[in-house]
Amino acid sequence: MNGLIVVNKEKGKTSRDIVNELNIILGTKKIGHTGTLDPIASGVLVCVIGKYTKLVNILVNDTKEYIAEIKLGISTDTLDITGNIISTSIVDITKNDILKVFKYYTKSYLQEVPLYSSVHVNGKRLYNYARNNEKVKLPKRKVTIYNLELISFNNDIITFKVKVSKGTYIRSLIKDICNKLNIDGTMNNLIRIKQGNFTLEESYKIEDIKNNNYKLLNIKDFLDYKVIELPDNLINKVLNGNRINNIFNIDNRVIFTYKNKDIAIYEANQKDLKPLIMF
Repeated sequence: MNGLIVVNKEKGKTSRDIVNELNIILGTKKIGHTGTLDPIASGVLVCVIGKYTKLVNILVNDTKEYIAEIKLGISTDTLDITGNIISTSIVDITKNDILKVFKYYTKSYLQEVPLYSSVHVNGKRLYNYARNNEKVKLPKRKVTIYNLELISFNNDIITFKVKVSKGTYIRSLIKDICNKLNIDGTMNNLIRIKQGNFTLEESYKIEDIKNNNYKLLNIKDFLDYKVIELPDNLINKVLNGNRINNIFNIDNRVIFTYKNKDIAIYEANQKDLKPLIMF
């Protein structure tokens, strides 16, 4: 089985839990996902099956969109509502204060990775440093916040919509927003509503998949690359991963097929085409 399925991950499960369930339901161990969601989060989890697991590095580069909630007045060690409270403050901000900070953070900047995350530092995952009460310098990554839209502000809850680049931690963004507002705050809820072109509306719950009520997507359904059926004189060269002359005038990437089977993705490289992914 080869394909892609958009799962609507429920709150309380890890992304790995979802993959494990799919392994059993679909009867295959070769399944991966293209962007981790914390247990507190729900929504779009793009899963790839069989040979399509080779597409992970392409798909993880997609932008992501979320609806998030901030609980004001408390800060936690995990940067979300599941953690231990480490500080509190009185909520005394206005809607205009929030809008100003949202405007400030609609940009590219160096974001500090959360301590409770799976990022490796010196060969050890950060959450292991946290669990062992070991001090560690948290790395920073360049991220881009494309859009920040306030949905509502009621008492001590801010709800907003955000579009971000690969590698952005919404927990860290919330921490930065609250620091700028000079108030304690932590992530209260998170829903991923879109990854690339994959939306929450086209996703399937695990129960749907169990009941065989889902659509498995083919590469041509979600990659906007030109599709070319290979002629007989080129099939062996492509199967062997050789470069070929760009006789097709490709200026980006191309999906090569042969007898209606996916063979490879090639990309333009000056005068020729070189293999990117072999199926």
